[in-house]
Amino acid sequence: MLKKFWFLILLISLFSCDKRSETEAKIEKLEVDFELIRFDQKFAEATQESLPELKSQYPFLFPKQYPDSLWVQKLNDSIQQEIDTEISKAYPEFSEVSDDFHSLFQHVKYYFPDFQVPDVITVTSEVDYKNKIIYTGDYLFVSLDTYLGEDHKFYVGMQKYLKKNFTKEQIVPDAATEIAKGYIPKAESRTFLAHMLYYGKILYLKDKFIPFKSDAEKIGYSERELEWAAANEDQIWRYFIENELIYDTDSQLYTRFLYPAPFSKFYLQLDVESPARLGQYIGWNIIRAYMDKNDVSIEKMLNTSAEEIFNKANYKPKK
Repeated sequence: MLKKFWFLILLISLFSCDKRSETEAKIEKLEVDFELIRFDQKFAEATQESLPELKSQYPFLFPKQYPDSLWVQKLNDSIQQEIDTEISKAYPEFSEVSDDFHSLFQHVKYYFPDFQVPDVITVTSEVDYKNKIIYTGDYLFVSLDTYLGEDHKFYVGMQKYLKKNFTKEQIVPDAATEIAKGYIPKAESRTFLAHMLYYGKILYLKDKFIPFKSDAEKIGYSERELEWAAANEDQIWRYFIENELIYDTDSQLYTRFLYPAPFSKFYLQLDVESPARLGQYIGWNIIRAYMDKNDVSIEKMLNTSAEEIFNKANYKPKK
């Protein structure tokens, strides 16, 4: 009986792998056309004389309320020039990231055929880390000065939990997040569960959009942080249950377990060892469990209430 059981598991595993390979083969054939515009380079190379031509090419990047004198001043600003220099060192070319964008767009197009592929425009933002990626539908803007590497001199004095994801490897995962948000309704209630599963849905879409990235990159953890979360998944879930947090509507829970921070806040000694956003991690695993155990489309899942997903997921954390 035991041999038959393991043989069945092996067959299921092989079938799943074949199905994934078949899906990926279809995705690779999808045509997606987009333009990669190195606006950061174009602006860095501009002069007062050539500025009008640049403005005519990209008027949407030059708000009308700002006079030309402001842009000339920016061109000659020493800080802006240093930013341009550092970006040119880190990103003399962009082919590797561009290839990942191509794959990202193919995957989004496969799962959402109406997806309109945006042009990718690289810009600078004076390290505006709250707007590293901006997705408008027509365009996807990447602020390259927020992806120079966590140890870059521009980030001295910034908290480690923020700058650890200021790396080239996080550009496409961050872009996937912004695209995913457009397909997911806002949390329908104030419960901790509803907000956990909102983020869980984003991360599940990232499973589909960027399967070529690791789980750590998808959630923005280091490998060590992901290992900690996996090793303590049962304890995290037990804490949420025993403290009756699942249906709690206290917004402080978002800060403690869903938002970027140095660590999650259980108010226990282990806090400093834990990664932040463990509520997102649990929400991700609940969505995965729901999709594994229910024959539903991604679109239906995205529009299913948190309570129904939770009831049908039969989520059991790994011990």
